[in-house]
Amino acid sequence: MLCFNSSIFPYLAYYFLKSSCFKLSSSFKNTRFKKKKLLFVNLENLFFMEYSTIKFEQFGGVGILTITRPEALNALNNQFFSDFNKFLQSLQLKNDILVLIITGEGKAFVAGADIAEMQKMNVPEGYDFSKKGQDAFGALENLEIPVIAAVNGFALGGGCELAMACDFRIASTKAKLGLPEVSLGLIPGYGGTQRLARLVGLGNALFLTLTGQMIDAQEAYRLGLVQKLFEPEFLLDEVKIIAEKIAQQGPNAVKAAKMAIRKGFKTEIDKGFDIESSAFSKLFEQDGVEGMKAFIEKRKPEWK
Repeated sequence: MLCFNSSIFPYLAYYFLKSSCFKLSSSFKNTRFKKKKLLFVNLENLFFMEYSTIKFEQFGGVGILTITRPEALNALNNQFFSDFNKFLQSLQLKNDILVLIITGEGKAFVAGADIAEMQKMNVPEGYDFSKKGQDAFGALENLEIPVIAAVNGFALGGGCELAMACDFRIASTKAKLGLPEVSLGLIPGYGGTQRLARLVGLGNALFLTLTGQMIDAQEAYRLGLVQKLFEPEFLLDEVKIIAEKIAQQGPNAVKAAKMAIRKGFKTEIDKGFDIESSAFSKLFEQDGVEGMKAFIEKRKPEWK
C-alpha cells in the first residue's frame, strides 16, 4: 500500500490546473467548493492507488520507500517496475520530500530479479526487460533529491544494481552484496556493468562480476561500495538521522551539489568546473541569501 501525506494534494491540484489537458472554463472556475473538492478526490484516485510491491511513508522531509515482496526476497519483477515508475512520477509533484530512503522488507534489500519470470523470456523480451530496469534506475539516479539505499540484507543482482543507482549506500553489518548473474549464464542488465566500475574501480568490478562472488558488508565498505555500516537493529534509525541531517541543509544547495557532482563525474574536469560555477552562482539568489544572512545574524536559517 502506498501512503502519502495529504499535503501533496494542493501541489497535484496546481499541476493539473496549470496543464493544458486540464484547462478550466470560466464557468468551472466559479463553481462552488464542493465541485473543487471532487477534483481532489479524482486526483487521489488517479495517483494514489494501492501498490502491491512497494510502500511509502513520510517523516517530515524524509520519505522511506520499502520494497514489499518478502516472500520472494523482494525480487524485482514487471509489477515492481510498474509500481516503481508510477511512484517516481508522483514523487516529482511532492516537493516537501527532501531526501528519499529505499530499503527492503524482511531479510533482503532485494535478492535479484525474478528468475521464474525471466526464464520465459526470449531475446527481444530480455532486451526490453533490461531497458525497463535501466530506465527506472536511471530515473531514480536523476532525481533532484538525494536517495539513500538502506541495505538491510541481501542485495544481489538487480538489488545491488538498485543500490548502486542510489546516491550512496548504508548497510547492515549482516548485508551481503554481489552480482552473481554469470552463474545463471547471464550478465547484469540494469546498469551494473557500468555503475560498479565507476564506484569501485575497473579491476574490482571485473573481479566481482566475472567471479559472481558475493561479498559481506565489511568487504563492500572496504571497496567503497557502501559508505557506512550499522548493526541490523539500528540501521533504519541511523539512516533516518543521516537523511534528516541532509534535509536540514539548504534544499536548493543540496540539489545543486548533487547535480554538479553527478554531471561533473560524467564529463571532463574543466567542464565540471563550469557546471560547478554555474550552480554556485545561482545560489546567490536562492539558499545562499538566507544561509549567509542567518550565519551573520547567528541564527538558524529559514529555508524556503
